[in-house]
Amino acid sequence: MKTKLLWIAVALGIVGGIAFGVSRRMDGKKEAPDYQQVRVERGYLQVSIRATGVVQPRTRVEIKPPLGGRVEEVRFQEGESVRKGDVLAWMSSAERAALLDAARAKGPGELAHWQELYKPMPLVAPLSGVVIARNVEAGQSVSPQDAVLVMSDRLIVQAQVDETDIGQVHRGQEADIILDAYPSEEIPARVSHIAYEARTVSNVTIYEVDLISAHVPPFMRSGMTANVAMKAQTRRGVLVLPTGAVGQEGGRSVVRVPGPSNGEPEVRIVETGVTDGKNVEITSGLQQGEVVLVKSFRLPRSQDPKSSPFMPWGPRKPGGKESRSR
Repeated sequence: MKTKLLWIAVALGIVGGIAFGVSRRMDGKKEAPDYQQVRVERGYLQVSIRATGVVQPRTRVEIKPPLGGRVEEVRFQEGESVRKGDVLAWMSSAERAALLDAARAKGPGELAHWQELYKPMPLVAPLSGVVIARNVEAGQSVSPQDAVLVMSDRLIVQAQVDETDIGQVHRGQEADIILDAYPSEEIPARVSHIAYEARTVSNVTIYEVDLISAHVPPFMRSGMTANVAMKAQTRRGVLVLPTGAVGQEGGRSVVRVPGPSNGEPEVRIVETGVTDGKNVEITSGLQQGEVVLVKSFRLPRSQDPKSSPFMPWGPRKPGGKESRSR
């Protein structure tokens, strides 16, 4: 029993020694800095104010009957376009509905007589637009509080813009809309209205900005979530670098350029302009075509199998024999 415990202790000691050696080796190998070369080029920068919004009707109108009664016919479906003055539905007042029911019990002739004498009441479209909701069907009873149909003149996107960015937004400004439901479809639009009164959402002061597109695509629906990019500044033919190539030292913007004879990189002070988040404008300190070094880090290559403590005699040669090298 004692011999068995002794052998277990020896085995544990060997495993612990190997683990300790591996740990020391790994601690000694830290991430090695590496540099990638980026050339200064002239390009195009589009600075945008980004916000989220919701698709909703610019003008939403509920069509309600002036009197309670029964709907006789609904002439339009959701999504159909109507013109101002079109008859959307026909309905009977409560008195007409009761009279027709009584006449129907007496026969077709009596019913036709009263239908000709007592005409139904039309519900007329107050504006040109699209039917976005149909809430009743023929034969259903309604009250003056019930919306038979809901109309919209057109769909817009209402975005919430932070107060720190609202100064860069103006009416007529070009923008792009991308719906979460259709991320591959970009819808061009313009700013049509900026709210005069702010709102507080999650302790953030925002202003509601309405965006309207020249053409509303057929897949656009009220209530969809949208991402909006309002084009604030445009720079063409300017020197640009990736934002990762520009750092900060002592409150100044700096880049690293190759040193003389491929020596240590040199730090050069530059001045920057606008940025779109991916690239930054360089206004001075660099010329077109110059090379800038971007520091990156890579993990050291895996250990050479020859020096691995788990393979003390090196890798196996073809044929299955081991190479013993000391």
